[in-house]
Amino acid sequence: MEDNGDSQAGPNAKNFKTKKRKFKKCVEAIGALTRRQVQEGLMEKVNLEVVSEDVEGEGNSEMRVDLEDDVFEVEVEQSFFANTSSAKPLKKTLKSKVSKFFDILPLGADGKVRSACKKCGQQYLALSKYGTGNMSRHIKTCKKRDTRDIGQMLISRDSGTLSLDTCKFDSEKWRELVASCIIMHDLPFQFVEYKGLRAMLQYLYPDVELIFRNTAKAICLKMYEKEKVKIKNMVIACPGRISLTSDLWSSLTSDGYLCLTAHFVDKNWKLQKRILNFCNMPPPHTGIALSEKIYSLLHDDWGIEGKIFTITLDNATSNDVSVVSLQTQLNLDGLLPSNGEFFHLRCCAHILNLIVQDGLKRIDYSVENIRDTVKYVKASQMRKQKFIECVKRAFQHLELSDSNYKHHLSSDEWEKVEKAHKYLKVFYDATLVFSGTKYTTSNLYFPKIMNCYVTLKGALESEDGYLKDMAWQMWGKFQKYWSDFSPILSIALVFDPRYKMQIVEFFYKKAYGENSIELASMRNKLERLFEEYKAKCDQGTGAGVSPSVLKKESKNNAVPTMAVDIEDELLKEFDDLVDDDFSDVPQKSQLELYLDEPRVNRNAPLDILAFWKSNQFRYPILAMMARDILSIPVSTVASEAAFSNGGRVLDQFRSSLKSETVEALLCTKDWLFGNEGDHDKALLEDLNEMTKDVVSLSLNDNAQASNSVALNS
Repeated sequence: MEDNGDSQAGPNAKNFKTKKRKFKKCVEAIGALTRRQVQEGLMEKVNLEVVSEDVEGEGNSEMRVDLEDDVFEVEVEQSFFANTSSAKPLKKTLKSKVSKFFDILPLGADGKVRSACKKCGQQYLALSKYGTGNMSRHIKTCKKRDTRDIGQMLISRDSGTLSLDTCKFDSEKWRELVASCIIMHDLPFQFVEYKGLRAMLQYLYPDVELIFRNTAKAICLKMYEKEKVKIKNMVIACPGRISLTSDLWSSLTSDGYLCLTAHFVDKNWKLQKRILNFCNMPPPHTGIALSEKIYSLLHDDWGIEGKIFTITLDNATSNDVSVVSLQTQLNLDGLLPSNGEFFHLRCCAHILNLIVQDGLKRIDYSVENIRDTVKYVKASQMRKQKFIECVKRAFQHLELSDSNYKHHLSSDEWEKVEKAHKYLKVFYDATLVFSGTKYTTSNLYFPKIMNCYVTLKGALESEDGYLKDMAWQMWGKFQKYWSDFSPILSIALVFDPRYKMQIVEFFYKKAYGENSIELASMRNKLERLFEEYKAKCDQGTGAGVSPSVLKKESKNNAVPTMAVDIEDELLKEFDDLVDDDFSDVPQKSQLELYLDEPRVNRNAPLDILAFWKSNQFRYPILAMMARDILSIPVSTVASEAAFSNGGRVLDQFRSSLKSETVEALLCTKDWLFGNEGDHDKALLEDLNEMTKDVVSLSLNDNAQASNSVALNS
């Protein structure tokens, strides 16, 4: 029996070992398949059954390996290993639902197992002790698994890539955007109560916080106070002096407003223009009242009365009185350079306008006819169509085809208008240059005004009686203001490296003759101003370096006292020797060195502020002067432009706004969006082109040279 038992046990044991080897090979094969292959459907389910024969009288043993959806199961009945030494159940399970959405990553440098989202790549620790809570929550909020309508999402551009992000409503940002919209587009506060706007906002975000007009006003005023602090810090931190422009304006309700604008070059050598105040100016508008108002604004609101250099005003009589009063008040504390000698400038654009108006009186009738003609043509669509049809000989043909047209100009009148157009274009171009606010204008005044001077002189000597008569009409007023122009504008030309002193001498020679007293006076004022800046530079910073910095450096580089004493004795001996040997050799100043250098090519493109920024260490004193002088505006256009905005804010429907609210809206618009408005320039250029085409129409043109001129309605 023992033999039989042994004989039966032998085959069973052999079969068991064989089946065990087959089972191990299957497990190894299954392990070789990656989860990615399972996910992609290369193997959706594997069932492996190994059924053994009865072992020692027991029933069938079953071995099953299930592999499904990233979950591995290996189940072996206990009895299968009953006869083995390691009779333990073999079971390895990844049953969590998150395994379908995450990939197991290779071990990192820290040896920790991590998993990554299959959609967005977000990583989490995958050890069992950390649980799967983070991954479960990520599945619900994964941005790339969001199946909602695209209209419920926002496109963000973080890190320079496009991604989908859920909408997050920021109440404070919403209020700020509403205030910015009202200020930028000169909208009424009632804008936030428009039914159409509210419906649109509620459609975009049902839980939007709707506000009312009083809330919108409060937000705008709050924004004004916030921005005013920034502007105040900017003007106080300005390294140079500040030039002002100012003008008066009356609203529809006859309320007076004073606009005060600051012009300066900041620490980065960029020209800045900021409206400081647009405040109510109650009557009387006398010179003394204006002076007191401006000083109170400079002292109380901004604290910059000690940084003022010049003020540019128009030619009203009250302004002459106010300038004298303001200059006296500032000079009491010695706040103005050269005791205010250069403090007052007259608006050059306004002066040219007055001069041209005198000249136009000679052709008032012709100009009036042209203006009436344009009005007549634009009065109806039918007239515009007729004008376009007969544009070649526009006004003559219009008279023939339209019996109601009574403003026809004769050939002689057209000839006069064409001459006046060419003659007055010089003054028009100069006015455009003087009206700039985004570039320096003080260095451009003299070349342009000398061009006007030469044009007038040429017309006075002309044989054309019509032009000569017009020039005489203009010459008297030109002489009046020419004799009263500020010498600081001549000095400004010296700081243009394309011109320097040579062109000043050239212009003065043309205007006053050889070795004129005016040229000598201008040189003297330039040298005195340079010496004044040099004295302040020596007292304050020692060639532009802060005394505290010098003291700190000397402290850090300290050497033993005995060595210093010996070195001082040697250097003093050297100083005495040098002073004796070179005492008779004059040392050139920065001004002389600068003027001795060759000029920059006049036709080369030049950013004059960039030039002085790059040379501020070579010529620190001259750079200080250039910063102050080149920021001087030669016209009051910057302040007058604010009145256009004022007219839009204080229109017939909002004329009851308080002056404080008007000031807040206009100043904040200038501070936030003042550098973005270039559309006015484009409109002006379009207008110039249209005017040029209309005025240049010649009565002698033939049919082959026809060009259409369209008048847009």
